[in-house]
Amino acid sequence: MSDVGTTESPPAPIAPEEPPPPLLRTLAPLLRGLERQVRSWLDTRRKFPLTMLQRAELEGLAEDIRRQAEALDVEKPLLVIMLMGGTGVGKSTLLNALAGGPIAQASFTRPTTRDPVVYFHHSIRTDRLDPALRLCRLAQHDREGLLQKVIVDTPDLDSNELANREKLKALLPVADIVLYVGSQEKYHDRLGWDLFKEQRSRRAFAFVLNKWDRCVTGESGLRPDEDLLKDLKAEGFANPLLFRTTAQVWLDAGIKAGSAVVLPPKPTGLIEGEQFALLRNWLELGLSRLEIEAVKARGVGQLLTTMARVVDSVRPPDLSDEAAKVRDSWRKTLGDEARVQAEVLVGTLEPYQTEVEHHFSVEDQQRFRGLMAAYLRLTTRLRYAGSSLRDSIPFAGRLLAGGKVETPVEWNLGVFIQECARTAGERVLDQRTTALVNRLLVEGDQKGFPLNLLNDPIAMVGRLDWRERVTRGVIDALGEVEREATHPTGWRRMLRGTLSMLANIAPELSLIATAGVILFNFIVNQQTPGLFEMSLILLIPLTVVIVFHLLILLLLPIRWPAIRGRFLARLGNRLSEEMERVYLPIPGEIALALVDERKRVDELISDTKKVSDWLTERQQAAQVSELYGT
Repeated sequence: MSDVGTTESPPAPIAPEEPPPPLLRTLAPLLRGLERQVRSWLDTRRKFPLTMLQRAELEGLAEDIRRQAEALDVEKPLLVIMLMGGTGVGKSTLLNALAGGPIAQASFTRPTTRDPVVYFHHSIRTDRLDPALRLCRLAQHDREGLLQKVIVDTPDLDSNELANREKLKALLPVADIVLYVGSQEKYHDRLGWDLFKEQRSRRAFAFVLNKWDRCVTGESGLRPDEDLLKDLKAEGFANPLLFRTTAQVWLDAGIKAGSAVVLPPKPTGLIEGEQFALLRNWLELGLSRLEIEAVKARGVGQLLTTMARVVDSVRPPDLSDEAAKVRDSWRKTLGDEARVQAEVLVGTLEPYQTEVEHHFSVEDQQRFRGLMAAYLRLTTRLRYAGSSLRDSIPFAGRLLAGGKVETPVEWNLGVFIQECARTAGERVLDQRTTALVNRLLVEGDQKGFPLNLLNDPIAMVGRLDWRERVTRGVIDALGEVEREATHPTGWRRMLRGTLSMLANIAPELSLIATAGVILFNFIVNQQTPGLFEMSLILLIPLTVVIVFHLLILLLLPIRWPAIRGRFLARLGNRLSEEMERVYLPIPGEIALALVDERKRVDELISDTKKVSDWLTERQQAAQVSELYGT
């Protein structure tokens, strides 16, 4: 007896563990997110282009992922089993035998399947079927063993009608398991075998060798089933699932029984090794919910593996090293081209060297004052009066329209240089720019840089307004030379400063000294100056001015040959800098853009593998390995 004076508290109830969410239904949102990521990546503009075939394959994979996501987002997903085979192998007869009576057309005059037939349970709403299946001929049944299975009879893969083969290709992406149906004559024909090898990485495959009674003939050599097993092992199917059937015998038994609901008993007189009943039991009992989920998960895993492989195959290359080599090669080419174009432009200015010298002289005269300045202005005006500028420049009338240029000070150097650049462009530079683009492309190709990546950026640079850039370069280079000429450095600066100071002072001092001497003689010595003495007041300062002018011309000359050398060097540097600024970054920018695109591809592959690994970790063990090769 228990002690009534003591009471025991009842044990705390153990909360039942919540069952884990269904594997496939949890997978559906992951697939939707992956599909959106793939489509976003496909729609993004990129430097590294996809070919039409690559884009089509990726879009097809994205569509497969979407279809899988929709098919899995249900409590009990449907397993689509698709019959695939050539003309006359008995696909329709096999489906009719499985149904226990005629539901699919089977022609005896010319055995061929034209219209796909979908055989599914009456409890399944048609809107749960894939849109591609809803367009087929639908046949319902009430067999509980096939509740979650949808069996599809497809057009012949070797049909003479292209439309029939297209129907088959449109339906195959829906299949979870493909029943490859053959006969003693057609079990390894080229069209069917190629299609099998193309689809095996995405689908589960089982095999049916129909018309088994014709395969067992007692002749020596390999039987068709042995030959087929040998070929399948060569394709990586170590233990393929192969059913040997005589569907017509079972169909005749079903018709004789007169009911498509109650399956007929096993016919008598079957050939040894006939396995139709085994096929039917496998479809009804062997493919339980555990196997269905495993096949679905394996199919998704294969799809994800294929997606990762295809995405990896379009991964942009790393062109960092090639970009550096191209830049080094282009730098030399651009330098050579800049020097040639500088020669062309300087040659365009050659006929107008007097005008260029005059412009420099005018700028240099700004440092002089008083008598020296007046003398230089006068001599420059007289010298320019004989210039043939307006007569020798063909576009002078257009340049000078609307205003008379009386002195070189008013000469518009910018407009003049712009017209010279335009003339040079029309004659030479435009053609050289086109040739330069082609030369750069050839060098890029030789350094291993893909031409299809360089074509558009270089063509865009080649279409820039190079005349305006050349004009700016000429003006800048000429300005540098002008500053060097008018503001020298070193000993030239000291000499120039000394001459300038003396030239600004000496004429006035000589004028004052001459006038002072004459005035002194007149007042003190009572000497009346004559005409000669009075003329000395002008002649002596003029002589001083002329002497300084000659010294300036001898010691600090401003002549075209000296200007030309410095101008050519500065212009070559300017053009080279401008060309390098617009051309040299192109390979590096492309390589950098490809690095970013590679990162995005890597992210996509990583996310795909994460989903695949998550799926692998959660797959339940099931006997479906024989449906897949290695």
